[in-house]
This record gives sequence, structure tokens and C-alpha cells, in this order.
Amino acid sequence: MATATQWIEGARPRTFPNAVAPVIAGSGAAGWSHDFVWWKAILALAVSVLLIVGVNYANDYSDGVRGTDDERVGPMRLVGSGAATPGAVKSAAFAALAAAGIAGIILSLTTAWWLILIGAVAIIAAWFYTGGKNPYGYRGFGEIAVFVFFGLVAVLGTQFVQAERIDWVGVVCAVAVGCFSSAVLVANNLRDIPTDTESGKRTLAVALGDKRTRILHVALLTIPMAASVLLGWATWWALLGLIAIPAAAKANAPVRTGKQGPALIPALALTGMSMLLWSIGTAVGLFIGA
Repeated sequence: MATATQWIEGARPRTFPNAVAPVIAGSGAAGWSHDFVWWKAILALAVSVLLIVGVNYANDYSDGVRGTDDERVGPMRLVGSGAATPGAVKSAAFAALAAAGIAGIILSLTTAWWLILIGAVAIIAAWFYTGGKNPYGYRGFGEIAVFVFFGLVAVLGTQFVQAERIDWVGVVCAVAVGCFSSAVLVANNLRDIPTDTESGKRTLAVALGDKRTRILHVALLTIPMAASVLLGWATWWALLGLIAIPAAAKANAPVRTGKQGPALIPALALTGMSMLLWSIGTAVGLFIGA
């Protein structure tokens, strides 16, 4: 039976910036238009965090039963390591996704009922990323899904439930956060190219190859900095998002210097940290400049 520590590690807390950053950025966009609602921001955060926990447990289960994690390079997996049974991990995934759904329903009923439909699509996408007979994560669409759901949907959804509208500031924030989120997955899949190739998991990194995947990572980290400059048209305080540049450069260092395998693991955490710093800096700037 897995220990509490192993369950926490299996939830992959290093990916939590992907859940927290969109809510911060979306709340900053709502704050810029004087529409920030604190309790809706908290509910949106609960939805986002629970969703990513559910995604991570679902991936652990699906990859584990397929044998994809038998030669795992990165953090431990519960099923692949044998620390927990597939059934237990599957149940944990369903529980987290169900909790995200409940929080999302509450948020939707206090804003717009049709948001429930978007939430349902997000939950379905979370499961079929690596689940089902033909998971899209094995077909190179993982980065696109992350960009859409942990970028566009999460940021604009957070803005909408508070302001009941979206604007160009929210869209720019959503694109920036989506690029950061995709960069985290790109770094992860770059590290796993050898094992994914062997197991038949055709991620975008496998399709692009090592060199072009490294170029993609730096491009995805550059776009948010350009977004900060664009947001300067709303308020020059939004340039506070550029505080993420040192962290982003450090995150890309293992990638651009050709590191392989475990040596790429720091790139994941540092990419997530740069996303968090960008979102905090941008949100603070938007609140000040409102």
C-alpha cells in the first residue's frame, strides 16, 4: 500500500503551477476591469487544482497499465512502481475529477449554466489524454490540449466567472499562460523521448525530434515575455510580468545546453516557477494599473 508521501508525489505537485498560474492571471485580468470576486477566484482555483490532480492520477493509471512507465526516468509513478494498485489509482483519479466537477458546477450555477458543458469537456479531455483505446496524448496532441485547457479555458474561465465577460487583456494572459503550460509538457516529453519511442508513445517531442523540441521550448518561453510588452498598452505596470525572465532563462538552460534524461528534470520545475512568477507579476501589475 502506498504511503501518504507516495500519494502526494504521485499527484505530481511540481505540475501545480499549471493549475495555480491560470487562476492568478485570470483574476488579474478581472481585477484590471474592477471585477475581481475573491470567492469565485478560490472556487476556480479548487477546480483547476483538482483537475490537474485528477489528470496526473489518470495518467499514472493509464501509463502504468500500458507498461509505459516500466522504465520511468522522472518522478515515481504509483502504478509503474508497484506502490499502489491500478484500481486504487483509478479511483483516486475519478475522485479528484468528480470533486473538480462539483466545484465547477457550483461556480457555473452562480455565473452561467453553460459553463458546466465546458467543464464536462475538460474532464473528458483529462481522462482521454492517456486513457481509452486511442489516447490523444499518444498522438502528439498533448501540448495543444494543455494550451487550450490550462491556458485559454482556465484563464478566460477565471476571468469570465468574475467579470462575466472576457477582453483582450484576458486573451493575451491566456495565450501567455498556455505557452508556459505547454513548455512544461515539452520539457517533460523531451526528457522521455527515448522511453516514449521504445514504448510506442508518439508525443509531439517524439514526432519533432530532439533538436526541434528544444527550439520549441525556448519559443514557448519567449512568447509570454512578448505578451508582457503587449499588455503594457493596458498599463505599463503589466511589465512586472518580465520578472520571470531570469527564471525562464534558467529553466531553458538544461534544454539549450543539450542535457538528457534526469538532467532535464529541473527544467520542468523551473518552467513552472517562471510561469508562476509571470502570472503573479502580471496580476499585481494589472491590479495596480486598474
